[in-house]
Amino acid sequence: MTGLMKLTRALGLGTLVLALGVSQASPPAATGPALTRTVTDDSGRTVSVGSAPLRIVSLAPGATEMLFAAGGGSQVIATVEYSDEPPAARQVPRIGDVAAVDLERLVALHPDVVIAWPAGTNPAQRAKIARLNIPIYEQQVARLAELADSVRRLGLLTGTEADAARAAQDIDVRLASLKAAYLKNAAHPTVLLQVWNRPIYTVGGRQLMSDALEICGARNLFADLPEAGPVVDTEAVIGRDPDIIVAAAPPGEGAAWLAGWRRFGSMKAVREGHLVVFEDQAFSRLGPSVIDATEGLCKIIDRLSRGSY
Repeated sequence: MTGLMKLTRALGLGTLVLALGVSQASPPAATGPALTRTVTDDSGRTVSVGSAPLRIVSLAPGATEMLFAAGGGSQVIATVEYSDEPPAARQVPRIGDVAAVDLERLVALHPDVVIAWPAGTNPAQRAKIARLNIPIYEQQVARLAELADSVRRLGLLTGTEADAARAAQDIDVRLASLKAAYLKNAAHPTVLLQVWNRPIYTVGGRQLMSDALEICGARNLFADLPEAGPVVDTEAVIGRDPDIIVAAAPPGEGAAWLAGWRRFGSMKAVREGHLVVFEDQAFSRLGPSVIDATEGLCKIIDRLSRGSY
């Protein structure tokens, strides 16, 4: 890969493609002088792109879903595994996953812009893409309330402002409805949101899923931790004694995760049977469907708080 980076700097993109032996897919034929626009991404960075429509590669499932919501789904020419919402996204070719993409295939696609998820996309690969002089647009939100503006910005990128505005309004209305229904939960329970097992991963207070818990009227047990996905040990969980433990697990794994906690009968969540399997993958996808998942979790927490789960 060091040689690849040297070639990139010395030869430029076109010669790099030939040097790698990549079969060049012809980009759309130019119909006139390219118009350069400057847009602002979710990180506040300015990104220079051509006129819409664009050839877009999305490197995160959430970003793919957001692009479709903004009306730019037809411009997505490639994405990564688990980009399965909306259903139309399942037809988009895959060139890898969040951890690693096939760089040769990406180059051969001649993208106008790559959409990256800063907190999850492989930083080494993101740096390589930048060295290829392919514009990188960072899409990421930390709070559900930021989803609407993120969609609006993507609408500016893809030239689909009207569609994006409608999607953003729908997001705002749905969030307002959720807050009205659940934010003032009198019980205000503490929740361990477990997102992986062995080691135990949870979410810190700056992560979108932590914000979702707050909207549900609950408190993230580890909201004081700054990391997006910190590792915690069993003793730390026992010491904080959560009211509820939620296994936000891959399909079919949540029950096994919770079985490990049943050994600690002194914990309030175990003693009261407040152990929840929650395997809605939209909750971790970080696209608009996270609102649906949040509503589902809010209903569960509300029932537990009322003693009717």
